[in-house]
Amino acid sequence: MTVQAELKAHTKYLWFDTKKRREYIRITDEVAKFLQETGMQEGFILVSAMHITAGVYINDWEGGLIQDIDAWLEKLAPEDPSYLHHRTGEDNGDAHLKRILINHQVTVPVTAGKLDLGPWEQIFYAEFDGQRRKRVILKALGI
Repeated sequence: MTVQAELKAHTKYLWFDTKKRREYIRITDEVAKFLQETGMQEGFILVSAMHITAGVYINDWEGGLIQDIDAWLEKLAPEDPSYLHHRTGEDNGDAHLKRILINHQVTVPVTAGKLDLGPWEQIFYAEFDGQRRKRVILKALGI
């Protein structure tokens, strides 16, 4: 006898009110809490920034590394008033470029009801044009 599990989808939004233009916020615990709320045992959770000047990434939760990531992004996409995007009246051209470098989303596997991350992996929301309300979508798909 074969037992078939029903595939289910769950959605939740995380909201952020950042205090600085650039911030890196660890959201692993919020994603794990969402997983518990779903009751899902096997599947995936998509974690996606819903703003074109923010991103999501997975890496180590170590202060020096976070500063290194920020410095690297600033080197590759510095704040610069000469961006053509600024001709529209905006001043966040660098934030759009930083988002491309970090990416806007990650997919996290779920195994046996737990986030299946490596030993040092953590999930982060990266804000590059903050000081206003922003959100991230969590979309779980699994059984």
